[in-house]
Amino acid sequence: MIKKGTRKSFLAVLFASLFLVLAACGNANDEETENTETTENTENTENTETTENMDENMEDMEGMDENMEGMDHSNMDMSSSGEVPEGLKTAEDPTYAVGSKAVITADHMEGMNGAEATIAGAYDTTVYTISYTPTTGGERVEDHKWVIHEELQDAGEAPLEPGTEVKVNAEHMEGMNGATVEIDSAEQTTVYMVDFTPTTGGEEVKNHKWVTESELSPAE
Repeated sequence: MIKKGTRKSFLAVLFASLFLVLAACGNANDEETENTETTENTENTENTETTENMDENMEDMEGMDENMEGMDHSNMDMSSSGEVPEGLKTAEDPTYAVGSKAVITADHMEGMNGAEATIAGAYDTTVYTISYTPTTGGERVEDHKWVIHEELQDAGEAPLEPGTEVKVNAEHMEGMNGATVEIDSAEQTTVYMVDFTPTTGGEEVKNHKWVTESELSPAE
């Protein structure tokens, strides 16, 4: 038989034990809640940072696209007087005779690709793609098409090797004339001066320089 004093002591110990167990569970729940909140906050922060980084990357890509657009030939002088450099040889038997029709398959500028052209001149020469910084300042122009050997200053014998630096005497684009250019590629071919109306509308382009034979196809 358990004495009353002993029973009271036993109950006191039992209640104290239960209180400790409940307190421990409460602390564990609190810690779990804190850990969960911390994890959620960390994930939210990481997601926010990731979203911000993606937005910045998209802006960078858009900026690159704008820069690429800035390197097109939209500021090219599409028409010319029709004068050609001294020493340029007229092609004797060109694929597309002067006065004939052809379709342009090059896209040097907006409205050019697919336009029907009238051949205004045909010449045998070496054509180059070039890269240069305009004399008027601004971004470097890469792989400009085309300049011909006769438009280069003191160029010597054709063709020039890629990497050669030389000055150009042509104003196809603003800031080109007098610029020191780097030769990117060279090709011996027939080049054409053409008249055409842009597919995007607008005035007829007269005596445009230059398109190569590979950039033309027979008109239907």
